[in-house]
Formats: sequence, structure tokens, C-alpha cells
Amino acid sequence: MALFGIGKKNEEERKAPTCCCGSDAQAGEAACCGKAVSGALSIKVLGAGCKTCHEQYENAQSAVQALGLNVEVEYITDLKQVMAYGVMSMPAIVVNEQVVSMGKLLKASEVEKLLHSLGL
Repeated sequence: MALFGIGKKNEEERKAPTCCCGSDAQAGEAACCGKAVSGALSIKVLGAGCKTCHEQYENAQSAVQALGLNVEVEYITDLKQVMAYGVMSMPAIVVNEQVVSMGKLLKASEVEKLLHSLGL
């Protein structure tokens, strides 16, 4: 149900393309940009800009480096964008537009394990 059109707008924002080429290819699909797709296409840390949220961002960056992934970790502090994911407690981690962790600070090693469990 879209109250005052908010739900519909958020739904449209979530349907944004998930690949650098603008296609709707998801991780694990056969092809995107003319190449096979595997692994993370986007990793985002959602936060309020506080010390804990910033630390989560740094830990996520460290985990991506340790795993040798060529992915930029994005740090989002805009409350409107955070709310679009339905996150009510921060920090949160979003991988390929899916919330995979929220409400607790994960160490870099825990983020590595989380990404590894997602097949990255």
C-alpha cells in the first residue's frame, strides 16, 4: 500500500539497475556487460554519520580489500535513502540492494565471513 505515494516511490528506487552497464542483471546471472557475472556488484554501509557507523564503513572497506574484491564500498548517511531500505537500526550493510546486516557493528573479519557466506 502506498501511503501518499511514498511506498511506490521507494519501490521504484529499489528497482534501480544493479550493474555498471545499467542493466538489471543480478549477481549470479548469466551475463552482464557481455561478461559472466559473479560476486558483489555493490556494497553499501548505511549509517547516521556517527562514530560507530563510520567504523562499520571502515571495517567493510578492510574486508573488501582482504578478500581482494574490486568493489567500491559506498557510505550512505542520507536518512531518506536509508529509510528506502527499510532499515530502522544502524549501522547496516547492503549487498546487491539486499540488507544483510543491521543494528550491530561488525568487525572486519565478521564482514569478511558475511561476504564469503554470500558467495563472494
